[in-house]
Amino acid sequence: MKKLITLLGLIYSTVSLGQEIASSMEKDTTKLDEVIVISQRKLSNYRQEKTLSSVDDYLEKSNHITMIKRGNYAWEPTLSNMTSERLNVTIDGMQIFGACTDKMDPITSYVDVSNLKKVTIASGQEGTENGHCVGGSIDLQLPESKYYDFGLKSSVDLGYETNGNYKTAGLDLEYSGNKFYINADGIFRKSDNYDAGNNQEVLYSQFQKYNVSLQSGYKLTENHQLDANIIYDKATDVGYPALPMDVSLAEALITSLTHTFKNDSTFINSWETKLYFNTITHIMDDSQRPDVPIRMDMPGWSDTYGFYSKVKISEHKHNLLFNVNGFYNRSLAEMTMYPNDSNQPLMFMYTWPDIRTWYSGVYAKDTYVLNKASKVSASVRFGVHNNSIGEKAGLESLQIFYPTLSDSKHRFLKTIAADYQLKKSTFDVAFGLGYGERAPSVSEGYGFFLFNSFDNFDYIGNPYLSNEKSIQTNIKANYNLKSFKIGLESSYFYILDYIVGEIDPTLSAMTIGASGVKTYTGLNHASIFDVYLNTSYSVSKKLSLNASLGYNYGQGSNGESLPLIKPLSYLAEVAYSTATFNASLQLEGNGNQSRFSSFYGEDETPAYGVINLNLGHVINFKSSKMVFKYGVENILDAQYSTYADWNNIPRQGRNFYVNASYAIF
Repeated sequence: MKKLITLLGLIYSTVSLGQEIASSMEKDTTKLDEVIVISQRKLSNYRQEKTLSSVDDYLEKSNHITMIKRGNYAWEPTLSNMTSERLNVTIDGMQIFGACTDKMDPITSYVDVSNLKKVTIASGQEGTENGHCVGGSIDLQLPESKYYDFGLKSSVDLGYETNGNYKTAGLDLEYSGNKFYINADGIFRKSDNYDAGNNQEVLYSQFQKYNVSLQSGYKLTENHQLDANIIYDKATDVGYPALPMDVSLAEALITSLTHTFKNDSTFINSWETKLYFNTITHIMDDSQRPDVPIRMDMPGWSDTYGFYSKVKISEHKHNLLFNVNGFYNRSLAEMTMYPNDSNQPLMFMYTWPDIRTWYSGVYAKDTYVLNKASKVSASVRFGVHNNSIGEKAGLESLQIFYPTLSDSKHRFLKTIAADYQLKKSTFDVAFGLGYGERAPSVSEGYGFFLFNSFDNFDYIGNPYLSNEKSIQTNIKANYNLKSFKIGLESSYFYILDYIVGEIDPTLSAMTIGASGVKTYTGLNHASIFDVYLNTSYSVSKKLSLNASLGYNYGQGSNGESLPLIKPLSYLAEVAYSTATFNASLQLEGNGNQSRFSSFYGEDETPAYGVINLNLGHVINFKSSKMVFKYGVENILDAQYSTYADWNNIPRQGRNFYVNASYAIF
C-alpha cells in the first residue's frame, strides 16, 4: 500500500477541485488568488463530489487550506499553515468575529452553501483588500441579484450519509423580474455521533443546525441598484469530542444593505458601498458530560457594525481599486464555575472583558498592463486600530499581571505588496513580494485564563504585544502541452514578533488538571515555507488523471518546529466524465509527521492514505433538472488521525452517501 501511495504521489501531482473549480481557475491561471466555485443554487455542475457538501468540505479541496477539526462540525480553516488569528476571514467583504474563546465557531460555520456563490482565497498580502493579515484571506462571497425576468424558480435538495446517520435538506425559492429580485433559501443538517474506522463510535460528535437567508434587490436605474441581505444561522447540541466542553447554542444574525453602481463605459467602472451589522451568541457548557471536575458555563457575544466603499477605475492600461472601510466590534465572554459542594459560592470571571475594537483603513491597488502577455500590480493598505476594555472588573483582573495597564491601546498597521504576471500560450509565471502587519487578536491581547486542551495550559493575553509582521514571497508557474499540464507553486513567510504562548512558572493554573500557565509573547522570528507540484493529464475528452504533491515547513527562532504544519501530502485521482455522468476514484493522504512539536503540545501522527469513490449523473427535463451524487468515502474503512485533528480525534470511517437535487426553471 505504501509503495502504491508513493508511486501515485510521484507520478501525478495536481489536486482536483472538481471540474467547475478547475474551469474557473483556467480563465486566468496567472492569478495568485484561488477561487472555489460553489454554485449550489444553480446546480450548474453535477461533477461536484456532493451538491450538499458543507462549506468546510469545499474549503478543504484547496491546496493551501487545511481544516482543524475539533469535532464533526465548525472546522477552523488554516491557510498557508497559519490559523485564523493570522488570516482575514470575511463574508462578502464584511468583518465578522467569532464569540468563542476556544475557536469553536469559526466564521465559516455561520454560512452554508445555500448562501454562497464562491469563495475567494488569497495568500499573504494578496489578501488585504478587506483588512490586515499576515497569512492571507478567505472571502465567502454572496451571489449578486439577477434581473433576467425569468419569473419564479425553485429547487429542493435532500442528502443522506450512513456514517453518523447524517441528514440534510434544503429548499430554495427565487423570483427575478426586470427591476426586482428576491431569493429565500434554507438548509437543515443533523448528525448523530459518527464512527471512525473499525466501527469505533466517536462520542460527543453529534450536531444539529439550520441556516436561512433572504436576499432582495431593486434596480433603481440601469446602472444603480440596492441589495439587502439577511442570514440567520443557528446550531444546537453540538458535540466536540476533542474538547472538554460542548456547545448548546451557536447563533448568528448577519445583515447588510448595499448600493452598487456599474458602467463599463465610464471612468468609474463600479462603485459598491455596503453598510452591515452582525451579532453572534455562543454558549459552551459541559452539562452533557457525565464526569467533570467542576461544571462550567462559558457564554460569549460578538457584535460588529461596519461599512466599506469600493471603487474600480479603468484608465488606459491602469486598473485601479480603492477600498475605504471600517468597523466597530464588541467581544465579551465570561465563565461561571459551579462547585460540586453546593455550599460553596459560584466563581465568576470575564475571559474576554468586553473588548471594544475600532478600525478604519484604506486600500489601493493598481494593475498595470505592460503588454498582451504581462502585467504588474502593486497594492498598499494603511489602517488605524484601537482596543479598549469596557468592563472595569476585567481591567482590574488584567492589572494583576500588568499593573500599569490602561484601558485603551492604539496601533497603526501597514501593508504593501507587488507582483508580476506573464502569460503565454504554453506557460505562465507569477511572482510576488509583500510586507504586512496585524494586531494581536482579542484572546492574544486580553484573554484571561483561557484553557487550551491542545497543550493543556491556561493562557493569559498580553496587551503590550508588538504588531506581528510578515515578509513574504511567492512564485507560481504552469506549463501546458496539449493534454499535459504541470505546475509549481511555492510561498515563503518570514514573520517577525511571531505570537506564541510562553510558560510563566510564577503563575498557577486555574483549570483543574492544567499543566501550568502560558502568557502570549512574540518570538524574534519564525519561518514558514510550502511548495506544491501539480500535474494533470487528459487521456481523452472523457478520461483524465490528476494529482498533487506538497511539502510544508515551519520553525521558530527558539529552534522549535511550529505547531500545525502540514506534513508531506498527496492526492491522486482518475476521473471520467460525460455530458450526463461522472465518476472519480481518489487516493489522498499525508506522510508521517516527523517534524512534530511536543513543545507546543503536538505528538507524532503516522502516515495514512484513504480511497474515495464519487459518482454522479444528471437527468434533464424540459423545464427542470435532477442531479444525483453518490459514492463511498474511506472505502477501506481506515482508522486514522491527521496532524490537524485536535488531540488526535480519529477521522470518519467508511461512509456511503447520496445527494439528490431537483431544480425547476
